[in-house]
Amino acid sequence: MKKLTLSIALVAGIMSAKAQDTTCTYFVGNEVYEFNFQTSEIIYEKTHNSGLYSIKVKDGDVLCLDFSDTIPCTRKVITTYSDGEEDIVYLNANGKVYYSQDSIIRVQVGVAKLEDND
Repeated sequence: MKKLTLSIALVAGIMSAKAQDTTCTYFVGNEVYEFNFQTSEIIYEKTHNSGLYSIKVKDGDVLCLDFSDTIPCTRKVITTYSDGEEDIVYLNANGKVYYSQDSIIRVQVGVAKLEDND
């Protein structure tokens, strides 16, 4: 009887759990590629020369930002949360990978800017 109760609880937990997908966006120079994390299939590609590149994040999903710029540079990243709050940060874009947190609904990424050597 205990095994049956435990099995029912496990099945209920699995069925009620939200599915979590990972969306990957790869930045290299002025090229942007969005691809499926599981299959590595390119879903979308675009040249990004100015402004902000906007990425919507579905509820419960994880966003992987892969910055593979070959020169030392930073990218402005604006993160919008479900409560309307925004964070603006400048991230190292030279071979770095970043993952989103919970409650993020949109991420905007600027073009690469050379780092100052001061």
